[in-house]
Amino acid sequence: MTQDELKKAVGWAALKYVQPGTIVGVGTGSTAAHFIDALGSIRHQIDGAVSSSEASTQKLKSLGIPVLDLNEVDSLAIYVDGADEINGAMQMIKGGGAALTREKIIAAVADRFICIADASKQVDVLGKFPLPVEVIPMARSFVARELVKLGGLPEYRQQVVTDNGNIILDVHNLSILDAVALEKAINALPGVVTVGLFATRGADIALIGSPDGVKTIER
Repeated sequence: MTQDELKKAVGWAALKYVQPGTIVGVGTGSTAAHFIDALGSIRHQIDGAVSSSEASTQKLKSLGIPVLDLNEVDSLAIYVDGADEINGAMQMIKGGGAALTREKIIAAVADRFICIADASKQVDVLGKFPLPVEVIPMARSFVARELVKLGGLPEYRQQVVTDNGNIILDVHNLSILDAVALEKAINALPGVVTVGLFATRGADIALIGSPDGVKTIER
């Protein structure tokens, strides 16, 4: 199976967690796009979706799925999204698509976070994938200097502006042994909107696609 076929398999496998009559939290990226396609097949059974990016919003609307503002929603049963890396503790690096802040907000509201990923995203130690940090533009240089002090090598993601109007620093050279501590340290830096470490609130369920089928891991 190709990597895209594995992504499609886990996207459709996540449908079994969608309850009729509920609002579904939806992520961003190529794997989440397959879940949106799957969600379109049962669009008349759900009340709508909350989206983590403009791109996902457009795709949801194109399939006839109502998109709601999160401020209008008291709770979400599930949030379904991919990951750039996921470790054995169900902690993740996310933000390759620059939607990390909205993803983290929706994940915080949801009762369960369901991570959908192909097996290549599984790692023992987070950090080989550069860690995205969303930063208010005027703080770029300051935050970059502070990230160097934390052991990283930050790189400004050129010509990328987030849906929130901010910039992304991708932090290389990290081997993240204590993801919760690093998440708190980076989030505490003035000018940081959020860091793409999903450790304090990790995944509850991971659906991992492999040539042998979709494997379910529960925390």
